Amino acid sequence: MLLTRRRVRIETDRLTLRPPIHADFREWAELRSASADFLVPWEPVWAASHLSRKSFTNRVYWAQRSISNDTAVPLFMFRRSDETLVGAITLDNIRRGPAQAGTLGYWVGAAFSRKGYMSEAIEAVVHHAFSRLELSRIEAACLPENIASRGVLEKSGFKYEGVAQSYLQINGRWRTHVLYAALRHDRRGRTMAGQA
Repeated sequence: MLLTRRRVRIETDRLTLRPPIHADFREWAELRSASADFLVPWEPVWAASHLSRKSFTNRVYWAQRSISNDTAVPLFMFRRSDETLVGAITLDNIRRGPAQAGTLGYWVGAAFSRKGYMSEAIEAVVHHAFSRLELSRIEAACLPENIASRGVLEKSGFKYEGVAQSYLQINGRWRTHVLYAALRHDRRGRTMAGQA
């Protein structure tokens, strides 16, 4: 199959969201390394090669293929004022046909947390998913105790939908997650979950 190149670039007030490129390796590795203690409790176990150039190269190629195949939209988040990498957001597991849905995942560097960057990125990616990709449903999941993640999802219009037992392996253990979703035409009420 011949892959067509699709360009994805989303601008917000403070951020530029774009797919990773090979030149991002050093900044990405430094941010992930500096933020390891902050990120590891919420993520799958990092492979020994997680911060290697080869692993990053594979990530870049995966991003290109995923966008071309319409299966995911992996984006790095850069602060527009100084082009500093602050984190990443991915619309993954895009399902077409009757589902028209995708799954949202994200991380932010420790130095950039609680500054509103993730809310801004989520809003932009959800808008892109609904208006440009014509999806109907965006799903997200997080650990029940991750109050910051629950709060940013609810602030971004996601609604609590329930619990999934042993949903993902996080930090080396199967963990139960709380499930959220945003619908293109949502009429559901808000909950108080995730509000600090």
